[in-house]
Amino acid sequence: MAANPQEALTSAQQELYDWLSDYIGTHRHSPSIRQMMQAMGLRSPAPVQSRLRHLQQKGWITWQEGQARTLQLLGDVAASVGIPVLGAVAAGGLVDTFDDVQEHLDLAPVLETRGLFALTVNGDSMVDAHIADGDVVLMEPVVDPQRLRDGTVVSALVAGSGTTLKHFHRQGPTVVLEAANPAYSPIELPAEQVQVQGKLVAVWRQV
Repeated sequence: MAANPQEALTSAQQELYDWLSDYIGTHRHSPSIRQMMQAMGLRSPAPVQSRLRHLQQKGWITWQEGQARTLQLLGDVAASVGIPVLGAVAAGGLVDTFDDVQEHLDLAPVLETRGLFALTVNGDSMVDAHIADGDVVLMEPVVDPQRLRDGTVVSALVAGSGTTLKHFHRQGPTVVLEAANPAYSPIELPAEQVQVQGKLVAVWRQV
């Protein structure tokens, strides 16, 4: 899915984006809302959250509201900080979700898709899709899950449980997360309990 053209920013939005670029480039992870408040000289999180929402709507960042550590840059500067390895994703049951950057894969010279992130696979539930335990999967952020093709391999956050890598199917108000291994049963949940974080772009196997 091609990235949408970026819209122009207001001075306040540009100030926050520039600060985020510097911070992430230096620290290799996104800051907290409180840190953004302090940097912008604000006493309330509401203006920061409003700016973040506008940055996301205009195509400059991806961000899961309420989870500061999920923030990723989509601007030109994003290529200079590498692809973040955000943690592990279950290919078996559900595990605690990732919350911070552990390291970076420096693939910027060969990858142009904006906002890519990487996850290390734990488990064997996707082996029939040629995704094995220990592989690193490159994921593209999903802005509109309604546009996903049936069967797309996604990383999905299940409310109260964790993150998992599965084939995505929507059946009316229900989402089915299906393994690529007959030993694992499909996970069926109300759609509102599933947050799709990214769709599979490539698999990196470290031999």
